[in-house]
Order: sequence, then structure tokens, then C-alpha cells
Amino acid sequence: MEAAVPLRIAVLGLGEAGSIYAADLARQGVSVTAFDVAATAVPPGVDPAADIPEAVRRAGLVLSLVGGRASGAALEEALPAMERTGIFADMNTSGPSQKQELAKQADGKGILFADVAILAPVPRARIKTPLVLSGTGAVGLLRILSQLGIAATSAGDRAGVAAELKMLRSVFMKGLAATVLESVTAARAVGAEEWVVDQIASELGPDGPGLVARILEGMPAHSVRRETEMREACSFLESLGVAHPMTDGAIEWLHSLSESDPT
Repeated sequence: MEAAVPLRIAVLGLGEAGSIYAADLARQGVSVTAFDVAATAVPPGVDPAADIPEAVRRAGLVLSLVGGRASGAALEEALPAMERTGIFADMNTSGPSQKQELAKQADGKGILFADVAILAPVPRARIKTPLVLSGTGAVGLLRILSQLGIAATSAGDRAGVAAELKMLRSVFMKGLAATVLESVTAARAVGAEEWVVDQIASELGPDGPGLVARILEGMPAHSVRRETEMREACSFLESLGVAHPMTDGAIEWLHSLSESDPT
């Protein structure tokens, strides 16, 4: 393995995405430690840690996948125990202002910080999911990811830029999903669901059928998380002084789906 890859990578958070990153890194021969306050087990090949400081100690790279609400607390616990040469990569979905605040905290401790935007659902391509990076740690993280065969691009050294780009992408992707769901729901009421799905799929290119299927399955299944993401996007658009009726519509759809979820 190339020298650019740290001898140890710490993964904080073992939810769906965190478990995939930890498992796939371990399969590539990377030494991985992981911690999740709610996890009862870690993926094969991953060393469990008793807490965040233990997980990040001697790690050259820390991947935070704890969720936006817990990202600040995770960073605060990690910073005192991190190597001064390490990189803290916040891979949680949150707004640009929150990413900038986290970057300030890391900078105050002399730790490089990378704002990482994940550009697609992780289960689909797993560790190969494309990423956008920004912040003081973006250049160093890009070198590491390249050695691991992970597609990533740098958007500069200002934290929050990657989050901005993800928000803008979400406006389109979640807006498209809401439009598809609304059209198919209406078609179902008149017995034309299959015809409408075929029409939509034919307009979306070779992967159209698969994309429509993922939208119809993914919107209800992940409505709560995606509603939170879209509210962040709406706040960002408001800060830009940009109208957001389509984003409002997507939020309304996602909220209605989350309310109807029996779980």
C-alpha cells in the first residue's frame, strides 16, 4: 500500500454508511478502529474502541459519520486525542455554516479539517461513492483517497464549500424525486402507474428504470433524514436570496411520507 495512506484510520459512527466505510477499508488492508455509542458489534477486520479518544489515538485520518446533530460533539471529543498530523474528515450532512464552525474548532487545535460531501447513497457503490472535499485537509485527504481508489474532487481549502455543492445538488435530486413520486401517485389513482413510470424512465436515459425504482423505494424509506437535509438546503437558498418553491414542495412530500411511516 502507498505511503500516503495512514497506518490507521478511525471511523466514528457505525450506522449504514459508517459500517460500509469501516468494512471496505479493512478489506483493503487498512488498519481500522471504530466507535459508535450504540453499536454492539463492529464489521469483520475492524478494531473496536471503547470511546472516541481511543478510536482516534494514533490515527492519521478520522472519518466522522455520526450524523449532523452529533457531529460537533464527536469533533470535540476527538480533537484532544488526535495526532497533530492527522486529518479530521466530517462526512455528515449538514449546512455550510455548521461545517465552517467545526473547521474553526479544528483549526484552533492545529488539526486539518475536511468538509466531505457524499454525492450518492453509500449502499449503492459502497466505498467507491463519489465525494467532494473542501477545507484545510482537502488536499491531503484527496491524496489518501486516490491511493485507495476512491473517486473524489477538491473544491478548495474553505470548509463549507463541499456542503454548499451538496445542498445545490440535493435541490435538484430531491426535487426530481418529489416530482416523480407525485406523478406516479396520481397515475396510480387512475390505473396508469406502469405507463407513467415507463414515460418518466424513458426521459432519464439508459439508467432511467433503475433511477425511478430507487426514487420510489428510497423516498419513503429515508424520508426523515432527507427532510432534514432539504430543510438545510432551504436555509441555504434563503441565505442566497434565492426563491425555493420546488424545495418547499420536496420538503412537504418528505414530511408527509415521514408522518405516514408506522415506524
